[in-house]
Formats: sequence, structure tokens, C-alpha cells
Amino acid sequence: MRVEFGDLRLDEAAKENLLDCIAKNWISGGPKVKQFEEEWGNLFGYKHNFAVYSGTGGDIGACMALYDLGAQRGDEIIAPALAFAAVGEAILQAGFKPVFVDVEKETLNIDPKIIEQKITPRTRAILVAHTMGKPCEMDSIMEIARKHNLIVIEDSCEAHGAKYKGKFIGNWGDMAVFSFYIAHLICCGEGGMISTNNERIAQILSSVRSHGRKGGQLYFDHERLGSNLKMNDMEAAVGLSEVKKFWWTFDTRKKNLIYLLYKMKDLQKYAYFNLEGSNDVVCAHGFTVTMKDPKYNCAALYRFLEDNSIKCKRNFGSMPTQHKAFAFLGHKLGEFPESEYIGDHGLHFGVHQFLSLDDLDYISEKMHEYFKRFE
Repeated sequence: MRVEFGDLRLDEAAKENLLDCIAKNWISGGPKVKQFEEEWGNLFGYKHNFAVYSGTGGDIGACMALYDLGAQRGDEIIAPALAFAAVGEAILQAGFKPVFVDVEKETLNIDPKIIEQKITPRTRAILVAHTMGKPCEMDSIMEIARKHNLIVIEDSCEAHGAKYKGKFIGNWGDMAVFSFYIAHLICCGEGGMISTNNERIAQILSSVRSHGRKGGQLYFDHERLGSNLKMNDMEAAVGLSEVKKFWWTFDTRKKNLIYLLYKMKDLQKYAYFNLEGSNDVVCAHGFTVTMKDPKYNCAALYRFLEDNSIKCKRNFGSMPTQHKAFAFLGHKLGEFPESEYIGDHGLHFGVHQFLSLDDLDYISEKMHEYFKRFE
């Protein structure tokens, strides 16, 4: 593929960090993980940070922390119907019931206007996802959460460095989860982070991440349900070099996104793109295309771009109604029309920091070539 969704290129700092791990015979979670947590938190002002094995593991850990905050097994967590499958998987694996809410077609994010309709006496949290790096409408979501005494978890896996109303994503809710997979702005190969500014939640997460251990002198003393969610020092060794150049990565990706939006402004009559609003700063995770009319045939565009060496991915789709994995929950096609429409008529491709200007021009050229058939 000429245009992949992401790319990892280990610099000398990463190689030196990895060699240091080998020289010290310390591969499991240790000093590199601790340093990575500190430097990550310093980027955005997160007080407490817990490196984990993946963004999915981060969502699982954040959900499991709810038991210490009054939740019971089988309670409900509100989540967007359209998001990466890890959102629904984490809720279920942590022992809760996902209650799905439809999204807005233009933003791909949970629709705050209908969240309150889904709240019941068993609702314990709202898990929002800043899809494709576009911040959710956090002031409205936080107002609903505080009104109903609910915890807010921000799945920020695709939104490193994004802002809503001048405040970094991850500083709005009670917990935030990030991913360091290759497609994301910081890459450890695999890996994730749970961040919080709440001291009590931080104490819970510290235990949940390591099998619910209590700590102290009695090592095998498990006071709560947890799991082995820890990151290892090899992954942190790579992440440390990525943290140091984060703003270069962020700015480069953002310039790529802005450039493509400019080059393809005339194509906005055919599709919704991931535009930045007056209240937000978008993280350039990828470039999203959602057809404004099914006649523009997203499946054909997918095949066309792939045939021309531009790697594409579906715009996730509706977890409860378009993915067999969630069929046991009993939802029926038509319950989440916006999410289902996006799943049928949307795709995205990469804008990562290693793409050249020629690559970006090539993407624009191919997009124009495809849509020309509808003129």
C-alpha cells in the first residue's frame, strides 16, 4: 500500500531505550513504564496515569473501577452505538450491560440530546468515544452525568491532544483512556493509558491494573476484581521517544488533514468529512468520508481506493446491530439509524505523519477521480 493507516519508525532514542531494557534484564513493567506515565501526564496535565497493555485494556480497567464507586455486576453503562468494538467489548468483559445511544452523522459522536432517554436506575456511567479524534460535546454530557450522579469515562484512544472549549480531552470526565497502537499519534507497538485527576479513582485503578491487589506486606491479598492490565518496559521504551516528539507528530498530522480538506473542499457536496468546529481542536487520527447519499456507493469507493493502494477502513458501524458479536444482546436493525447509515456508507484512511505532499496530492487526485463519475 502507498498510503497505510499508520506507520512506526523507531528513532535512535527508542533503540537506545530498548537496548537499556535488555542490558538491565528488565522487560516487565518497571522504570521505563513509570517514566512514560509521568511524561505522558505532563503533556496534558493528567495527575495520575496508569500504562496498560492496550486501549481495550484501559477501557476494561476503567469500567472495573466502577465497582468501588457503587456499581454492581450487571449494572448499565451508556455508550455510543458507533465506535470501535473495544468499547462494547470492554463493558461486557468488565461485567456490565452496554446501553447503546445513537450518534450524529456529521460528527460520528454520541448524540447528547438522546442520552437522558436511556438512563435507568441501574445506569452507573457514560462511556463516550471521541471518534476519529473529534471531541464529543463534553459540557452537555457532563451536565447530564452530574445531574444523575454518573461517572464519565472518555475513550480518547483516537484523540491524543484534542481539545474541547480550550480544555484537553481527558480532563473533562472522571477517567480517560488512550491507545498507543500503530495508527495512533503515540505508538508503543501496542499499549494504552488510563488517566485521571481523581485521587480516589487513581488508588482503585492502581489495584485493578494488577489483579486487584491491596498492596502492603501481604503480596497475595486481592481486595477487588482486577486483571493483569500492565504495560511492559519494552513498549514504554518505544513510547518514551514518541512522547518527546508528540507535538511534531500532532502538528504534522493536523497539517495533512487541513491540506486534504482544502484540496477536497469541492467534494463536500458528496460526503461529510471530519471538520473542526468552533469549540474544538480535532486530533488528526484519520480522514473520514461519510456519503451524503447512498447513491455515491461507499463500497465502490472502498474498492477503488484499495485498488489504488490507499488503505481504507470502515467507519466502524453500529455495534449492536451490524456486528454479529453483539447479536446476543437482542437489538434489531433499525434501532440506531445514524450509526447504521455511517456503517454502510462511511470509510476512513490515514493522514499519518510520514505521508509526503505527493502522497496527499495522490489521495486527492484519486478521490476526485472517483467522484467525477457523479458530475
